[in-house]
Amino acid sequence: MNAQYILAFSALAFLSACSSTGTPELSGLTPQAQAVAITQHGGTYKVGNPYKIMGKWYYPKEDYSYSEVGIASWYGEDFHAKKTANGEKYDMNTLTAAHRTLPLPSIVRVTNLENGRSLVLRVNDRGPYAKDRIIDISKRGAQLLGYQTKGTAKVRVEILAEESRALKAAMLGEDVPSVATFTPIPAASASVSTPTPESVPTYTPQEESESVVAQSGTYIQAAAFTQRNLADGLSGRLSSFGDSFVVPATVNGVRYYRVRIGPFSNTEAAYETLSKVKNYGISDARIVHE
Repeated sequence: MNAQYILAFSALAFLSACSSTGTPELSGLTPQAQAVAITQHGGTYKVGNPYKIMGKWYYPKEDYSYSEVGIASWYGEDFHAKKTANGEKYDMNTLTAAHRTLPLPSIVRVTNLENGRSLVLRVNDRGPYAKDRIIDISKRGAQLLGYQTKGTAKVRVEILAEESRALKAAMLGEDVPSVATFTPIPAASASVSTPTPESVPTYTPQEESESVVAQSGTYIQAAAFTQRNLADGLSGRLSSFGDSFVVPATVNGVRYYRVRIGPFSNTEAAYETLSKVKNYGISDARIVHE
């Protein structure tokens, strides 16, 4: 499969994941594919000029060392389907955010310091400007971070420098540095003591086309990666839920690494563990039978 075909396929997959408002999701795709979808939905790369809101000046800039602790809020229905600062349409059900000065788009990690939950989002809008809040997150993001009902939370916001630089380069048609594909991180359940996974992939239906020879039994398939190191990392973090391991599989010429837990002696035990894995933040985990 040549590079042009992979990029075209990724872009199509990206576009198929777009919401009804035209705001694309960024699930496990290359920076080039992200840029294609963002551009086709009206988005551009921009930093912007200094601006004044409610008597206060803000100075947008490229700051790839940015890290700040402060209050996060969220925005929803009142802005749904309206244009964001970089030209996309806001969708409260996607994982995006508004920031006062970071480049648009940028990739950031937001950690709720009140419950330990963490999430990666794409900044594509400006704001917030009330009460010295430092970031305004989509409704879905606030739900996953566990403060949607409360309204605000104390958070740490950190820019992901490599991912943000790669996305900028792709948006501007420049050479893109090698970087892992961006995958939004669902928030881990506060009731689980193990750490939030650093990278949780989206399940790829294509891998169903090949069966893998494995010990017969019932398993939980947590995820499928195209990078072995990411699979091994997640497998290690899931070991507290049971015997976790990685199963390689080649599908349509692409090598996948499936992260599985098991086998389980009965279906009831499998579903009990599946619930824990989903609460941990891997919402696409599922039961498989060999």
